[in-house]
Amino acid sequence: MKRQIREAIIEKGLFLAASASIIIVMLIIIFMFAEGIRALNFDFLFGMEWWPSGEKFGIIPTVVSTFIIGLGALGIAIIIGIPCAIFLSEYSRDPIRSIIKSSVEMLVGIPSIVLGFFGLVVLVPLIRYNIGGLGESILAGWIILSIMTLPHIISISEDAMRAVPNSFREGSIALGSTTWQTTKALIIPNAKSGIFASIVLGMGNAIGETMAVLMVIGNPNIPWIPQSILDQVRVLTSTIVIEISYAIWGSMHQYSLFALGIVLFAVVSVLNLISRLIIKEEIRKRW
Repeated sequence: MKRQIREAIIEKGLFLAASASIIIVMLIIIFMFAEGIRALNFDFLFGMEWWPSGEKFGIIPTVVSTFIIGLGALGIAIIIGIPCAIFLSEYSRDPIRSIIKSSVEMLVGIPSIVLGFFGLVVLVPLIRYNIGGLGESILAGWIILSIMTLPHIISISEDAMRAVPNSFREGSIALGSTTWQTTKALIIPNAKSGIFASIVLGMGNAIGETMAVLMVIGNPNIPWIPQSILDQVRVLTSTIVIEISYAIWGSMHQYSLFALGIVLFAVVSVLNLISRLIIKEEIRKRW
């Protein structure tokens, strides 16, 4: 009897612990929507000017800049990450694979503020004196964000490739195919859902990053749609961080910053949902 009571208490305690995260997330969402919903209107969603002192809160330049930074960083991460995942999965031996994968996964543990400081001290002057512009630019944001995105793409893509049954590799090689022919014709097509999911998750990470981006992209006072990769830009996350400190509580400026959070939350949620659907579909096909 005592054992049953103890098990019931443990079960309820674990249920409450699991429910706590859901409750916290829901409270955050409710608070964010309660504060930002009044700023969500046509002028906010499709306006071209963000000028708080003039009571103009259009987010198009900021949203465009956010996607430019995110997609550029993702492109660099894909170019480096997918070949790295292929090497780890199909070419490397266990000792080398363990060293490289451990090193890649250690990138996740580096605080974003440290990467941002590295970008500000090393990367920004390097761009300024060798390429041009002020250094704080889209290019600097691309490089720093791609470093932060690489672990997601490499780790998940490599896991997806290694999940392909070894019988596929053995059968292909037995027919005379090389390792690259086997990888190109069998491994990558069978792992494409996992690879795509890693890219979507990497995009969500790039769009939602704050501190590293804040330190290297310049953040002009009035956002604009950039014309060059050496231009300074303002993204959604940096706008919230910079302006929340002087926004008057209860003003339309404050409501608009919370509305930016709603937009950012919606974008990242959609990307996460897409990745989950892809992974579930992959699991369904395999079983």
